[in-house]
Amino acid sequence: MISHNFKAMFIIGLGLRLIFILAIPNLSQDFYRFIWDGNLNLNDINPYLFTPNALMINGVPEIPLAQDLFNGMGELSASNYSNYPPFNQLCFVLATFIPGASILSSVIGLRLLIILADIGILFIGTQLLEKLQLPKANIFWYFLNPFIIIELTGNLHFEGVMLFFLVAALYLLVQKQLISSAICYGLSISVKLVPLMLLPLFFSYFLGGWNKSNTPNWSLKNIKQLILYCGMALLVFTGSFIHYTSGDFIDNYSATIGLWFNNFEFNASIYYLLRGLGYAITGYNEISIIGKILPLITIGFIGIRSVFSDHFKPGKLIISMLLVVSLYLFLSTTVHPWYIATLVALGIFTNYKYPIVWSLMVILSYYAYSQEGFKERYWLLAIEYGVVLWFSVKELTGHTFKKLF
Repeated sequence: MISHNFKAMFIIGLGLRLIFILAIPNLSQDFYRFIWDGNLNLNDINPYLFTPNALMINGVPEIPLAQDLFNGMGELSASNYSNYPPFNQLCFVLATFIPGASILSSVIGLRLLIILADIGILFIGTQLLEKLQLPKANIFWYFLNPFIIIELTGNLHFEGVMLFFLVAALYLLVQKQLISSAICYGLSISVKLVPLMLLPLFFSYFLGGWNKSNTPNWSLKNIKQLILYCGMALLVFTGSFIHYTSGDFIDNYSATIGLWFNNFEFNASIYYLLRGLGYAITGYNEISIIGKILPLITIGFIGIRSVFSDHFKPGKLIISMLLVVSLYLFLSTTVHPWYIATLVALGIFTNYKYPIVWSLMVILSYYAYSQEGFKERYWLLAIEYGVVLWFSVKELTGHTFKKLF
């Protein structure tokens, strides 16, 4: 039975999203690339094999408003191959089916998909909260969050679609529907790659972890479940690339993903401190070195939590997911505002509120969008991360080591 308050907040959240229905995003250029990739797919052109620059020089096929899309996406996007996984590409294709063959019609198509995903998160997330014995009202920290509405519905970022499949996977996991859960998990990775780094955490979910109160349960049944779950999720993810695996696909895609670690810099925290130290010692930007070391720390942390944490309970698994993504973002060279959406969604299924604080403080990074060349103000970043670190450390240290692991 849905309460009147739930219905009212649903209507408010939906109404706030529909305000943007005819708006062209002004805080992100990514949607131009989304529409470009969608049209390439419709023309049976592999977006992982050709950069927009190359197509414009050598002759782009007859796609609607090609020059406008090329100009809108910016030089950075135009000079690189697509980095969006296959299910995300399918979303781009679906958006082009909205009648009108214009940028606005495709924007409406993209926006409707994202709104539907958020509605799915609302209803499935409510059921998951009930299973986790957490307040159902927690879901509105996501659904009514101004940051979520602006960054996903407003600026057309597909974290919401990824999170829909991730939340669905977690709910089905609680329901012990392993195959359906694994399929949803694989689709989540095929929208955005972030859930891929969380997959090792399922090792201790199915087998248990080494700690003072528990030892792994290496029964044949549990091992089979682990292999089935992870194998199915990876099969769905890798299988989604079948249509695109030709030519230099692997080299192009891996090189494009690598740019996020070795080339791009935006709204970072720990990385900027280390970069400043590097300048002081060597006089150069050492991103090529620092950008390789920081992910290794995240990988090590994932390994520790995968082996030594007791994740038999879904709530503990979600806490580990939250902590892994948090560390990943703290150590990243690039933290675009919409990346925080994953923390907000995971956070509502725990008792931690620092993701909500981060979603509010990340708005300070918007200042860079108002400056030519996206110039940042480090004092604003100091405020942003100072508050986030203070609040997150205070929350995390308020829980015992046993509760965290």
